[in-house]
Amino acid sequence: MNSLQGKHILLAMSGGIAAFKVAELARLLIQDGASVQVAMSEAATQFMTPVTMQALTGQPVYTNQWDARIPNNMAHIELSRKADLILVAPASADMMAKISLGLADDLISVLCLARECPLIVVPAMNKQMWENAATQENIQKLKSNGVGILGPTSGTQACGENGMGRMLEAKEIFEGVVAFFQPKLLTGKKVLITAGPTYEAIDPVRGITNKSSGKMGFAIAQAAIESGAKVTLIAGPCHLDTPLEFTGSVNRINVTSAQEMSDAVMQELDADIFFAVAAVADWTVENAATQKIKKDGSNQASPELNFKLNPDILAEVSKKSQASQKPFCVGFAAETNDLESHAKEKRVKKNIPLLVANLGPSTFGLDDNELLLVEESGTSKMPRANKLTLARQLINHISKKI
Repeated sequence: MNSLQGKHILLAMSGGIAAFKVAELARLLIQDGASVQVAMSEAATQFMTPVTMQALTGQPVYTNQWDARIPNNMAHIELSRKADLILVAPASADMMAKISLGLADDLISVLCLARECPLIVVPAMNKQMWENAATQENIQKLKSNGVGILGPTSGTQACGENGMGRMLEAKEIFEGVVAFFQPKLLTGKKVLITAGPTYEAIDPVRGITNKSSGKMGFAIAQAAIESGAKVTLIAGPCHLDTPLEFTGSVNRINVTSAQEMSDAVMQELDADIFFAVAAVADWTVENAATQKIKKDGSNQASPELNFKLNPDILAEVSKKSQASQKPFCVGFAAETNDLESHAKEKRVKKNIPLLVANLGPSTFGLDDNELLLVEESGTSKMPRANKLTLARQLINHISKKI
């Protein structure tokens, strides 16, 4: 998607076994359009060679603050001035302590102290080192000084122990960097999103559902988090990873049926924006069996199923929002024909400011989509694109209305 096109990232590596992940991180950053300059502490070169990082980035690697290749011999100034971001990965306990105290006794710490650009550190260390009071004090000091922190996470560590301190995977760090560069259009806002299908039971092993994959709703959740919002994502049955979970800005609630989704939405309704993206079943089986319905060989008759209407989640939220104008309600509609007329009708019926529509069969389960935005003032089209790209465009559109 080239979200990082034109960005220059100074990738500063301190010592740690997690340094092996940085090779893949550099590849992802460059693949997305960034130029990457690597600087390594002496300890980092014990785990990864400068030759490897130079081969991956196509740029010379700096390991010494006295490097004579810089004309004025001031690598800490020259390298940091060219950067849009300094990313310290892995960031050892020692390196974070140096940065938090303003020490400057090697190339990486000097770069961080002399910078004019933003700084993000990606911690990686043993669980006891992470939990140590001194490390936690340093983390808080870094945060108070405006330094971004990505991770760590919990898991198996190289020492054989298991716990917090494991560095994020390369893909997660990459996603964090991309999120950092996105415009912060929803800072301080709360966003509530439903995504995926619902599943209505016929008996304990059978049910009624639909083809929704949840990808559009999850893309909107990611775009909202990137924009600085706190997100609650209520997901029906789907097999998608929680977007940007490591940021701590998303609360995922898994549900199955339309009634469960409705209950969860009403419980979490303290929001500025509500995206009703989920494909909620209109009906549920009123007489669902408690045991598996058996096929009687002597009787070819099908079981009789009685249906009743499910709660209309979007209509209920819209009704509650009329007095306070919160949340700003965004509905979604997947149609198979007469897209614009059906979408306009649904927007009026639900009494919402914005209805986003698409022709369902052509996008279910795919990574791209094309959208029709229906508002009181008229309609506009979002041409086919990656769903995350569309989600970012949609966030931009809505941010101007709230």
